[in-house]
Amino acid sequence: MNTSDDRTTPALDRRDWFKRGGLFAAGLGAASALALPARSFAASMSTQSDVDMLNVALGLEYQAIAAYQVGAESGLLQKPVLAVAVEFQGQHKAHAGILEATISKLGGTPVAAMKPAGYHFPTDKLKNQADVLRFAAGLERGAASAYLGTVPQFHNRALAKAAASILGDETMHWAILLNALGENPVPAAFIA
Repeated sequence: MNTSDDRTTPALDRRDWFKRGGLFAAGLGAASALALPARSFAASMSTQSDVDMLNVALGLEYQAIAAYQVGAESGLLQKPVLAVAVEFQGQHKAHAGILEATISKLGGTPVAAMKPAGYHFPTDKLKNQADVLRFAAGLERGAASAYLGTVPQFHNRALAKAAASILGDETMHWAILLNALGENPVPAAFIA
């Protein structure tokens, strides 16, 4: 992973994210949708907008990777729950890898990851497994909502399709975490 000083991670405030577009990441099944043809000069403005949204998404994927690392290292997760957390983290790493490659392919420069402390996670409030699960569920819910907001904003429809495909992954993460908490895994008919 390149961490040169000329790249910065965008602000990771969720409200900012909804303003700029949602979280994009591509699952392995959607990776083929990212094989983009060369784009014309006339499309450069829309390409830059897509790259900007992808970089915000990449920053949020890094945030998710760091959050799952904090949870895994907390010592608060039982072995089966820890295994699921590590699997979810691996999926976020796959998303980040696809995002990095796509940003580069579109002529952009991927943002760099921050150290976990840079995200200012509420680690002082993580006292037990339920706290860690609730924290992760909140992040996954936010990611699902962000994907929902992103899909119509991409100029490149292949990117929109890939963002829509990952919405299902984030929603499954959220549902599984809610279920592990003993809560209704599908608390509403719609994601807001």
